[in-house]
Amino acid sequence: MTTTTPAAHAALLPLPTTAARAATTTGAALALIGTFLAWTYTDTFPGDLTVTGYPGGLQVLTLISAALTLLFALSGYGIKGLRWLTPGGTNSPTRLLALGTLVTTLYTVIAVVVTKDDNGNLLGLIELEPGAWVSLTGAIIASIAALGLPNDEPLDDTSPNALKRFLGSLRAPAPVRAGALPAWAEILIIAVAFGVALQVFTYGIDTEYAELFIGYVLTVAFGFTALTRAGLIARVTALTSKHRNVTLCAALVAAFCFPFTQQNEEYALIGANILIFATVALGLNVVVGLAGLLDLGYVAFLGVGAYAAALVSGSPLSPIGVQFPFWAAVLTGAAASLVFGVVIGAPTLRLRGDYLAIVTLGFGEIFRLTVNALNGVSGPDLTNGSQGIPSIPDLKLFGFDFGISHAIGGFTLGRSANYYLLMLVFTAVVVLVFRRSGESRIGRAWVAIREDETAATAMGINAFRLKLLAFALGATLAGLAGTVQAHVSYTVTPEQYQFAGSVPPNSAFLLAAVILGGMGTLSGPLVGAALLYLIPAKLQFMQDYQLFLFGIALILLMRFRPEGLVADRRKQLEFHETGQLDVPPDTPLTDAAAGTTKAGA
Repeated sequence: MTTTTPAAHAALLPLPTTAARAATTTGAALALIGTFLAWTYTDTFPGDLTVTGYPGGLQVLTLISAALTLLFALSGYGIKGLRWLTPGGTNSPTRLLALGTLVTTLYTVIAVVVTKDDNGNLLGLIELEPGAWVSLTGAIIASIAALGLPNDEPLDDTSPNALKRFLGSLRAPAPVRAGALPAWAEILIIAVAFGVALQVFTYGIDTEYAELFIGYVLTVAFGFTALTRAGLIARVTALTSKHRNVTLCAALVAAFCFPFTQQNEEYALIGANILIFATVALGLNVVVGLAGLLDLGYVAFLGVGAYAAALVSGSPLSPIGVQFPFWAAVLTGAAASLVFGVVIGAPTLRLRGDYLAIVTLGFGEIFRLTVNALNGVSGPDLTNGSQGIPSIPDLKLFGFDFGISHAIGGFTLGRSANYYLLMLVFTAVVVLVFRRSGESRIGRAWVAIREDETAATAMGINAFRLKLLAFALGATLAGLAGTVQAHVSYTVTPEQYQFAGSVPPNSAFLLAAVILGGMGTLSGPLVGAALLYLIPAKLQFMQDYQLFLFGIALILLMRFRPEGLVADRRKQLEFHETGQLDVPPDTPLTDAAAGTTKAGA
């Protein structure tokens, strides 16, 4: 008996399903084998792709992409154990992974060809060795054959537009519920997931040249999208929602292990700055994500905390001339930000929407201009004007000097690693505050105000008082991060606290981190901040075009994933049809990453 594939499930290319799957598997295997052969004739291209039997540089990324493509293609054969990886379907993620393998391999080939030698001449196609052609051929075969696989989900769009049909074919159905696993197995899966995430993040920071980092971004983008379409991310998310405390502990342990994987102080410093940026973004998430208050001058609270700590931390150029212990400097910075939050919020929070955004934008600029004017000429001598407050001494806490290297358990932790671990403690505190406040009665009131302030007021909620509380809490959390930032950077200057710029943190990047990661979620701003800081830090040669590329990325995000990278079910229900959710239908309205209960559900 011959079975026919419904038109809605028809493949983009008229190929027999069996032949298409076999060709996809063969092509992925061929691309994988090619990574063990030499790709270049000389070692001019960074990464040394001349070695046979040992992949290096961009070859590793092609190897990973091809291995994942092969794994997901094999899961289409119904192999026992592999189906757990693809509860939402196998064909859509296989297409994405095959395309990712092709894009990464093709990018590597082009990068090699256009590289110049010591004499300024292009290397050209003659530089390529057989391994590059083998992997490229395999990637092409896998990508074309994957288009012959039937769609996992019926297509509602019957438009003749090929691009729309292709994008629709990448959709996968809602993940199928898996059978219950023992608690120890679920906890083990969570631990493995965070271990993989740590490895992926560490690999990205450790990339030594721009070509490798661009390839890394391409691989991660296609891989993450494929895993999402396969339903694996939703399946892991369901486990993290079920075991909230275990998830938070696993995340903390993974973050704690990061500095022990770094030997380069520059990379450890990137990690410390990412934590500062992420912590401030999480504080902004209280204001924007929970309470729904659009604050365009939030970076000023970071500056208030940094300046307050710098003034009392013993800098020789501080006009105050005092040196508080660190705990007192932290309290000073947090208290100063709290006061400014209340002073600014009290007269402005009676405004709503665009008017509130304009006022907060003005406050951010007023702060920067004011500290620039307090130079003893235009105003009182308090901040040294544009020169800022330099030479902030390193911290000494309980006899531990953060400015020198320390040997711990066979590992050497430098200055940047020391501050990273200190900032990790602050981040854990902010996460705890955000989680508890979001789950509290006050948090539910914030969400009610965010959804409809008029209705919330009619139900007896004191909207002004609660908005002021959110504003003050967010300012305090930013001030905490500012106290550490002042010591990490040695100096604070007005130029560090602009509305927009090519280097985060600034108000525009902070707001983008919240929106990109997922408003109102616990892990969303952390993910968004990590991406927005890491990418500019690794692609400094594109500094003149960063804001342009940043704008394009936000447009694409708003078009294809408006709920953010880490979204709760509430946001997905708001922006998508039920059949397109990335979380299981029976998942409660909680934070998709850490299970933070959404207020007002």
